[in-house]
Amino acid sequence: MHDAKAIPFTRRKRWSKATLTPWIFLSPALLIIMIFVILPTIAGVVISFLRYDAISPVEFIGLQNYKLVFQDQLFYKSMWITFLFAFGSLLPTVFISLVLAVLLNQKWFPFVNLFRAVYFLPTVVSMVAVSFVWLWLFNPQLGPINPLLSAFGISAQQFLGDSSQALAILILINIWKSIGFNLVIYLAGLQGIDNSLYEAARIDGASPLQSFRFITWPMLTPVTFFVVAMLIINGFQVFDQINIMTGGGPARSTYAIVFYIYQKGFSETNFGYASVLAVMLFIVILVLTLAYHRINARLER
Repeated sequence: MHDAKAIPFTRRKRWSKATLTPWIFLSPALLIIMIFVILPTIAGVVISFLRYDAISPVEFIGLQNYKLVFQDQLFYKSMWITFLFAFGSLLPTVFISLVLAVLLNQKWFPFVNLFRAVYFLPTVVSMVAVSFVWLWLFNPQLGPINPLLSAFGISAQQFLGDSSQALAILILINIWKSIGFNLVIYLAGLQGIDNSLYEAARIDGASPLQSFRFITWPMLTPVTFFVVAMLIINGFQVFDQINIMTGGGPARSTYAIVFYIYQKGFSETNFGYASVLAVMLFIVILVLTLAYHRINARLER
């Protein structure tokens, strides 16, 4: 005869073990997220209600910083530049990544593994290193692009020194840097599509374009949602390129919001106002992500 009291105790022990084990494995990651994400976020929100410059005594000023941000024309300009950068990079990156992924997913494509590695290579290179390389390439005096243009009869350009060209060049570099990662994501999505769907489409006489339209594209909807969401979030957080290549210029034509936050926080030591700008950026990204999620959910119905 088993002890009646031992059975519930054994079950309780198994239950507690099964419950605690996942949390034990997750605890290092959760601890890192807590220390480097959640706590700094809470601290940033708290500091946004303060007058804090790391020198003078801290003073609680309530919503005064938030009132100032709505009167700040540079805030609106930096947000507009950030919108242009993020959405100017979005469609070309999605289109090029998807086209390349479809091509590199074909068995007949020569040296497919080599091309996959080449396209993914910019992703693993630091944006700081990439920015310095492109800064040299677009140097009006020392870079190789102006001599190349002169060979085709095009006059020398100022590139990053021209307010009408600087933002477009940064967008171009961001597209080049982002293609490899999104290409791999699309490749994973393409390889998850059942090949029998394409075989059935071929039997029914569907052309490759029709197969893409009615099979590939609908099946890649979740992948596209992830790619677009990440491109928007990353686009709104651009900083390294601007800090290294343009410094927000010329004439503040590349003065994106994160660079503005950096200037307010670390150049002017106005941490209270910088925190407000960061909170506003968070709200904008959150609203855009939720809106995109709702639009995507409606399209899937």
